[in-house]
Amino acid sequence: MGIRLGIIGFGYMGHWHLKNAPRVENVKVVAAYDIDKTKVEEARSIGLRGYDTLEEFLKDEEVNLVLVATPNDVHCELACAAMNAGKNVISEKPVAMSLAEVDKMIRTSEENHVLFTVHQNRRWDKDYRIVREVIESGELGRIYSIQSRLHGARGAMFGWRAEPEHGGGMIYDWGVHFIDQILWMLGYDSVKSVFCKTEKVKTPEVEDYFYLLMDLKNGAHVQMEIGTWVLKQLPRWMVLGDKGTLYINDFTRNGGIISVDETVEEEVIPVMTTSGPTRTFAPRGKKEIVEKELPDTPADLTEYYANLRDAIDGKAELIVKPCQVRRVFEVLEAMFKSAETGEQIKM
Repeated sequence: MGIRLGIIGFGYMGHWHLKNAPRVENVKVVAAYDIDKTKVEEARSIGLRGYDTLEEFLKDEEVNLVLVATPNDVHCELACAAMNAGKNVISEKPVAMSLAEVDKMIRTSEENHVLFTVHQNRRWDKDYRIVREVIESGELGRIYSIQSRLHGARGAMFGWRAEPEHGGGMIYDWGVHFIDQILWMLGYDSVKSVFCKTEKVKTPEVEDYFYLLMDLKNGAHVQMEIGTWVLKQLPRWMVLGDKGTLYINDFTRNGGIISVDETVEEEVIPVMTTSGPTRTFAPRGKKEIVEKELPDTPADLTEYYANLRDAIDGKAELIVKPCQVRRVFEVLEAMFKSAETGEQIKM
C-alpha cells in the first residue's frame, strides 16, 4: 500500500513534511487536521481532505500513517488517540514531555499492533554522517573527546518554543537531536554520566543555552554546547583522537582531518609570551602537518520515509526505534536533573 499520510498540526513542520514526504515513491499526503480553521481551509485549497475535528480525521480509512506536528505538550495525547484508532504514528521531536509519556506512547503502540516512531531527521545531516563514518573508520585512532556544538547569534527562540507550558527550551528543541546523534553513533549504553548547565540568556522563560558533559563508559567524553546568543562561532564538530583531529565548521563538508607526518621532524621554536616562553604549546611546523579533505559521505533524508513505507508494508525494521527514542529521553531527563541540582547524574 505504501504511505497515505495524514498530518495533525498543519503549521511549519506540517508543511515541511507535505513538501518532503512525497519525494519518496508511493508516499502521499492525503489529509490534515488543525485546531486553526484557516489551516484546515488551506489544506482543502491544495487538494487535501481537511478535517475540522480530530474524530473525523481519525475515521479517514485511507490514512495509514499519522504525523503529529503540534506543540510538544500535546504529542502524547494526539499520538495515543491516533494509535488507538489503528493508525501508525510519527511524532515530531521531542516525542513527549516526560519519560512516563514516552512509556505510555510505546505501550499504546504495542497494544494496538501499530508502528510508532519519531522524526529524528538530524541523523541525515551531512556533517553528522561524515563524523560517524570517520570515527567508525578508525582513522583518528583512539577517540578521547567529541565536541558537538551549535552557536547562533540572534538570541531567538521562535513562537511556542519560548513557552515552558508547550515544552519549549533549547534542550527539547535541539538537544534532543544532538543526543540522538551521539547515541546512534556510539551506542545506547555508552553513557556513564551527565553534567549539564543551562542559562536563560535572552529568553526569560526557558533555557536558550546549555552546556553538557557526558562521560562515556569507554573512558572518552562528549562535550555539547548549544546557544542562541554566541557572537563568535566555534566549529560545529571537533573530534580528538590519538592519531588525528577532525573538524567541521558547519552543517556541510566544510572542514578537514589533520594528522602528523611522523617521518618529518622540524625544530621546535618556542612561542614567546609576555611572561615567558613555551615549547609545550609551540605549533607544529608546516612540513609536519598533513591535512586532508573529509569524505563525501552521502546523506539523503528520503531514506527516512522510504524506511517508514517499507516498515508499514512489513519489509523492513524501523530505523528510528521506540527503544532508542526512550533512551534519548532518559538522557534528556538526566540533563534537566543535573541542571537543577548542579550534580553529575549517573546513567
